[in-house]
Amino acid sequence: MPIVPIDQILIGCNRRPLKGEKVDELKESIKANGLLNPITVDQKLNLIAGLHRLTACKLLGLDAIECNIVTYQYAEQARLAEIDENLIRNELEPLERSELWLERDQILEHMGLRAKAGDNQHTYKGGEMISPPKRTLELAKEAGYSERTFQHGKQIAKGIHPDVKQMIKGTAIAQSPTALIKIARAGNEERAVAEAAQQAWELAQAQGDVQEAERQAKLLAEVRNKQKELQTLAYNSAVAEKEAKLLPKKSQCQPSHPATKVKVGEEWMLGRHLVYCGDTAQPEFMNLLPSDAALAIATVSATWNHNYLVGEARVVAVLRSQGQIYEFYQRSQMPFQYELVLGNIYVGIFSHHSLSQPQTAINVEGVEGIVNYLINLYTSPNNFVIAPFMGNGEVLIACERLGRICFIGDDRPELVSRGIGRWEKWTGKRCQKIG
Repeated sequence: MPIVPIDQILIGCNRRPLKGEKVDELKESIKANGLLNPITVDQKLNLIAGLHRLTACKLLGLDAIECNIVTYQYAEQARLAEIDENLIRNELEPLERSELWLERDQILEHMGLRAKAGDNQHTYKGGEMISPPKRTLELAKEAGYSERTFQHGKQIAKGIHPDVKQMIKGTAIAQSPTALIKIARAGNEERAVAEAAQQAWELAQAQGDVQEAERQAKLLAEVRNKQKELQTLAYNSAVAEKEAKLLPKKSQCQPSHPATKVKVGEEWMLGRHLVYCGDTAQPEFMNLLPSDAALAIATVSATWNHNYLVGEARVVAVLRSQGQIYEFYQRSQMPFQYELVLGNIYVGIFSHHSLSQPQTAINVEGVEGIVNYLINLYTSPNNFVIAPFMGNGEVLIACERLGRICFIGDDRPELVSRGIGRWEKWTGKRCQKIG
């Protein structure tokens, strides 16, 4: 078996990411037993299979490595072999595997080797009968995947916008075929329009119709952006739903503190969060708020006078325990966007901005889960969240857990005291009175 200097081996830019734990395992194995399975390269020393083994050898300080050198007539054949190596090992996340299935089919089709309806087990290329590689579906079935899973996989790989794929990779959603297929389908209509616009643009280009080409290019950009927007929302919704279903972190065993006694008009700092005791519809609370909050979460009250929230936060979510939210929004004078039904809670979404409604089915139970869902859906870490009602401290604890900054208040001192006590118990920290 040939020995090749490690620094001469070329690694393509389309390799799948390394897994550190696997490299560490291989380092120990190679150190103890040597390289039992040589890496594979082509005649130009392009790496085909064995990136983890090659990396382990590099980290061990080896200068050369044993290689299995194979000769390919076309670069596509080398890539095909690399894909097969990865698929056979069956160590891929669903998104990763789906992309390889689609790429493999595209390579076979480009090489004229993709089986079509009515094809024999052999085909002709350059006047010579050859045996083509296995169909991707056959390879998938040998690895234990059904035809339905395979077709869903190709839909995932083909249907998700490239920018959204980059958001997904490395997250828990990349391991959830159900979430991935929902994201892919979220932009189905836009993707179909984009494909038609792409074909029309290519035809206009070929015919020299500059005006039509420009029109189709503009349409293509618009629908691609809309597809990205819808799929980003579907991704955020999937993350939020997953997060909301997790049980809140249990309180750490901390020494108990005396209950904090709060009076009307007082302000308290809880880490990065600000708590106010008093009427949250009055200037005293409004003047404490940031000018660029991402979200406000409130509940319908008998004397609602919090329409100002839509000017303080990009999105206002109003929760109602029973009945539709329409009666409320008709008299609230806030710009209504849409309604979500989360468990048995109706949530009205208000905003001066045009918002796309989540298209995926949502199954979230309990106020705690709903608050987590909304914060994940409409905010990012370090964003500001406003809560004009304390409740049981759900918004405060969710902001602490998810890394958001909460501005919360209530006119009932007993609720404020209880919310502060819950935060202190959850974090093991003490609050600080500031006003």
